[in-house]
Amino acid sequence: MRFQAVEVRLRRGVVGALLVLLVTGFFVLPPVQAADVKAFGAVGDGQADDTPAVQRALTAGGSVHFPAGVFRLTQTVTIDLDRTGFVALVGDGTARIVMAGAGPAFKFVGTHAGSADPEQFKPNVWARQRTPRVDGLEIVGEHPEADGIEASGTMQLTVTHAVLRELRHGIHLTVRNRNVLIADTHIYRLRGVGIYYDQVNLHQSNITGCHISYCAGGGIVSRGGNVRNVHIGNCDIESNMTKGTPATANILLDSSGGSIGEVAITGCTIQHNSVGPHSANIRILGRGHEPALERRTGSAATQEGHVTITGNVLSDVQVNIHLRDVRGVTITGNTFWMGYQHDLLVEDSSSVVVGANNFDRNPRYNYGSSQDANGGIVFRGTRDSTITGVHLSGAWRKSAALLLEKCERLHLAQCTILDSDGVGIWLQDTGGTRVSGNMVRDDRKDRTAAPSLRVTGGRGNWITQNLLGQGAEIAAGTATAEGNHTVTDSLPR
Repeated sequence: MRFQAVEVRLRRGVVGALLVLLVTGFFVLPPVQAADVKAFGAVGDGQADDTPAVQRALTAGGSVHFPAGVFRLTQTVTIDLDRTGFVALVGDGTARIVMAGAGPAFKFVGTHAGSADPEQFKPNVWARQRTPRVDGLEIVGEHPEADGIEASGTMQLTVTHAVLRELRHGIHLTVRNRNVLIADTHIYRLRGVGIYYDQVNLHQSNITGCHISYCAGGGIVSRGGNVRNVHIGNCDIESNMTKGTPATANILLDSSGGSIGEVAITGCTIQHNSVGPHSANIRILGRGHEPALERRTGSAATQEGHVTITGNVLSDVQVNIHLRDVRGVTITGNTFWMGYQHDLLVEDSSSVVVGANNFDRNPRYNYGSSQDANGGIVFRGTRDSTITGVHLSGAWRKSAALLLEKCERLHLAQCTILDSDGVGIWLQDTGGTRVSGNMVRDDRKDRTAAPSLRVTGGRGNWITQNLLGQGAEIAAGTATAEGNHTVTDSLPR
């Protein structure tokens, strides 16, 4: 039946080409058409088990089209790329795949074991395996352990215009892959992770233009492995955590047992929800493990980083951005609000650069539980970092709007801190730090009596040319009395 259908299409194409030749004088080859899964016996009524037919179609390789219908799978359809040759799963948005069994609906298996260096490619990868593609399909889970798409050993996996919902994990990247593209895809209401880098060795991956929301295990999650060159851009990533699940984040990068770095998160809206325990919009846990480093330095422990976070809108979680054990993160040009515990929390890190960002409490958003949000910035146990040009307004119920606790060699400059409870800037057991050119004031009628600047403990700080509406308080006996701090030109209102 399949070959008869192909023959009919070819005959029609040739007739059409001959007609074009007669009318225009040009011979045009007929377009190559995708094989229809129904030609391999698929029914598409949502009742029949279409697993064998879909497996036959994809084992045959080439471009396989899913027409309008509901195609029910009870087992994983595995695409062995070296056996099938190039494969594309193509729909036009009218086909639904229902995964009624455990595991992924579609599993791509390749043999690429090298990097993206052209010298490390074996001929069979380019000849048979490159760019496995899923386009225009909806995949829905009907089993508690149903996943959408899994890939290992692939080169240039491309997922576009897809809908993945009611699954465990949406796109599950395992073992080793290279050059992954995920674009213009909706990932919605999963029990696990939306896009999961699961102990994978993967360099070069782009996630762009996607909606990722209501995934209980996190939106985009990378755990361990060896992950580099991730670009997350122009996405809407929301509410990827629940009240009853372990702490996660809309974007979670956890280097435990491996290493994750060289990441850009740009131009996204990343929001919700505050009821998740320890919820975060972006959480980066940078303590990793690199065996080769142990041979050189005596320790395999690393602080991973090289991350840029810029141009994003972040709100409505416990902590908007949480960094721990990272080295080399730049945060600039973002808008923060409704951080219920903190807007920014940086712990045990180094070489963190925080530029011009807006941390604000806008009355436009005074609804629901927003009055319970505290906001504010905390740097704890962090060294060799810079904070410049921050605009922070309306940190409530905080000991300090901006707290530097047990930090070393920080530069805090040109920041504006307004109308916040507690101290404006507090250096607590912090040394070797310069605080200059900042404006800190509270003009509310019910303002607290706390000073704009407080220094307790620490040594060797230089505090100069700040405009302090409520003055400075330097702890007696531990600061100026011992000559540990130099304060110049800090002017009261």
